[in-house]
Amino acid sequence: MTEATIKALDGLRDLSTLKWYVIPLLALVTYIYTKETKEARKTGDWNPILCGLAIFGMVLFNETWNGWVLIFSGHSALWTAPGDTALRTMVGGNIEIWFMFTLIGIVFYNTLSESRNKKILGLNEEWFWATGYSVFCVFVECLLNMGGHLVWEYPFWNLSFRGIGLIFLIGYFHFFCAAILVIHLKSIKSKLLAIGMIYALPAGMNIIGMGILGWVY
Repeated sequence: MTEATIKALDGLRDLSTLKWYVIPLLALVTYIYTKETKEARKTGDWNPILCGLAIFGMVLFNETWNGWVLIFSGHSALWTAPGDTALRTMVGGNIEIWFMFTLIGIVFYNTLSESRNKKILGLNEEWFWATGYSVFCVFVECLLNMGGHLVWEYPFWNLSFRGIGLIFLIGYFHFFCAAILVIHLKSIKSKLLAIGMIYALPAGMNIIGMGILGWVY
């Protein structure tokens, strides 16, 4: 295993590393979801919360299959997060990352106009902002990589044009595709079913991987 992988596995899900700043982060996320829930009860529009849940579920899926890459390669995941954190949750993720991704779906939805028929640079605004936010996320990830906080190991997942393209598509863009899919489903039942399916896959993978086979990632 790479040095970054060994560091990322050290203290994995060790609650003794928790830091107090996690509490205000939790309070902030709770406040935002509570406020969005109150607004949804008035308007009947649950899409902000459902977008938040959809993207968070996609992040869980990404972190899960990334952990499986480590297990099957015995070498490294595509990305590892070996740096200091209040809680290392998976080999490629930490609690700070999770908190951020609980909110990005709500941010994305609230960026859209009410009509959602608006076009920006010839693109439907949903796809424009999905592209824009994905590009911004890739930019932040590159900064984290250059700072040694997020480590890439494989030659196809790097700062090359091809590597950035893969990070854009596989790392972030499909998160927003899932959110857009949920937005366009007609009934709340179908929206909840879609979100349930998003969570079911990583949940099953983690039950098999961590629970049954005892893998550590």
